[in-house]
Amino acid sequence: MTISRQDVLDWIKNVAGVLAENKDYLTQLDSAIGDADHGANMTRGFQAVLTKLPAVSDKDIGTIFKTVGMTLVSTVGGASGPLYGTFFMQAGAVSAGKQDLSAADWGAALEAAVNGVVMRGRAVLGDKTMVDALTPALEAFKDAVVQNATIGLALTRSVQAAEEGMKATIPLVARKGRASYLGERSAGHQDPGATSTFLILKCAAETWANS
Repeated sequence: MTISRQDVLDWIKNVAGVLAENKDYLTQLDSAIGDADHGANMTRGFQAVLTKLPAVSDKDIGTIFKTVGMTLVSTVGGASGPLYGTFFMQAGAVSAGKQDLSAADWGAALEAAVNGVVMRGRAVLGDKTMVDALTPALEAFKDAVVQNATIGLALTRSVQAAEEGMKATIPLVARKGRASYLGERSAGHQDPGATSTFLILKCAAETWANS
């Protein structure tokens, strides 16, 4: 089974809905250690993405991802715009020309996306950022593919790892971003970026469950 272009479009639309539903939750998390705008910013960005999708709905997956990324860069405030924009643009570069994605294709796109975020944000595992959800998600997906798991099962394992990584940010002291200004006071709070990352990946797993 593969992930089709329509599957990708459905994922992006579902992400927009889920982020809108969780806007207040993400804002609540961000109010504890950030600027209290993560929920609003991410929702605004993906609502803008929805307006761009009709023009690229017949294009290749790489073009769709790059359009999502560029839209997020231009509409999402703070550090989130460049980081999430980079995620999708890097995934798009690897997916250029593709009308569907195999497990290996999505693994390559996800790896490029994660590497892009790490380079742009200069964050590593344990810094209390979205990388704490992304890195284990990537590793779990790659491990599952090596074991010849279906895309659906590999995605499920990937999301489970992302959720564990997200929850693991709670006791951490932030070393990057706005939360790092709080020092020790940032401990005890779940990172909002890791949370929105988990929600985005969870959407992929649910949308592509039968792939």
